[in-house]
Amino acid sequence: MGLVSRIVAFLSAGYPTGVPAVGYAPLLALLPRRVSDEEIPLIIGKLVPRRGPVDNVDIGVEITRVTHEMPSADDIDRVQRRLAAIAWPGGRPDKPKAL
Repeated sequence: MGLVSRIVAFLSAGYPTGVPAVGYAPLLALLPRRVSDEEIPLIIGKLVPRRGPVDNVDIGVEITRVTHEMPSADDIDRVQRRLAAIAWPGGRPDKPKAL
C-alpha cells in the first residue's frame, strides 16, 4: 500500500459512520460529542472499584467527569453493554432506562 493510500485509510478510519464521504464537513461540528471507544475503559475503570452494582446515574456521572459534557442515552447504553460483557453487577445487555 502506498503512502497516500495509508494516509487516506488512516483519515477514513476516524470518519464517523453514516456521514457522506464527500462534503458536509462543516456539519460534523454540529454533531453531539460521543464517548470514544478509548474512553469507555477509563469510565469502567472508575466504576469497577466500587465493588457493587452500577446504575445509569453512576455511569452518567463518570461520563461527565471524563468528557466534561452531559452523557447521552446511547453513551450510557454503550457503557452498560461493556459492563454486561464483563458480567459486572448492574451491567445490562438490554437497553437501560434513560436518565
